[in-house]
Amino acid sequence: MLTIDIPDYKELHIQHLVLDMNGTLARDGALLPGAKERLDQLKPLLTIHLITADTHGGGQEAARGLDIRFHKMTPGPGGPQKLTLVRALGPESVVAIGNGANDALMLKESALGVAVNGGEGAAVAAILAADIYAPDILVALDLLLHPDRIRATLRR
Repeated sequence: MLTIDIPDYKELHIQHLVLDMNGTLARDGALLPGAKERLDQLKPLLTIHLITADTHGGGQEAARGLDIRFHKMTPGPGGPQKLTLVRALGPESVVAIGNGANDALMLKESALGVAVNGGEGAAVAAILAADIYAPDILVALDLLLHPDRIRATLRR
């Protein structure tokens, strides 16, 4: 568990990290360099989930290689499916990271939502729904590895 007390805002008790795949953790289906090493550092603290429509394939293989939980969405709107996962885990215990319009619901509902630009852009809906915007997944994961950065960003 990761506990982060944000002055004059709230205290977070994070148990789960929910990640979008393409545009967040991967580009064109390929895992972004440096992400695995950071996820390995976070695994002792958080249960990590990868949720994807698997547009480019390889999602399950990536999750297996990262030793994290894999959730493949069914055809249809992805936003509600991602939101369902966050709600099943308990939104108050989830940090979600994503870049797409279909990530907006999970970013908004999670205790901490982080929008990123994984090299393919970030939907305005995702940015507006998030608590924090990070330029890429490495910066986003580093926030969790260095919680004082979250405190500094969100303190009131």
